[in-house]
Amino acid sequence: MLTALVLINVQRSAINETAQALLAVPGVAEVYSVTGEYDLVAILRLANYEELADVVTGRMVAIEGITRTQTLMAFKAYSREDLEQAWDIGVE
Repeated sequence: MLTALVLINVQRSAINETAQALLAVPGVAEVYSVTGEYDLVAILRLANYEELADVVTGRMVAIEGITRTQTLMAFKAYSREDLEQAWDIGVE
């Protein structure tokens, strides 16, 4: 399983509609509206790179309202839960 974060610029009048359209794309797990340089961030969870290529360069570019994307590949996930479990190893 691979995870990618897609930073998305959207036409201002279409942010909500674009977020909903993104959620309908298989492999898009979550969509966040954010502040800063980008309007939306989509979290993708996919089985392989071919699916990633299909989602980003096939399905996402077809969504009206998206003006630009930047895709970031995740190498390793860190979470508070993971850290707490690591500290609990051997503790009973």
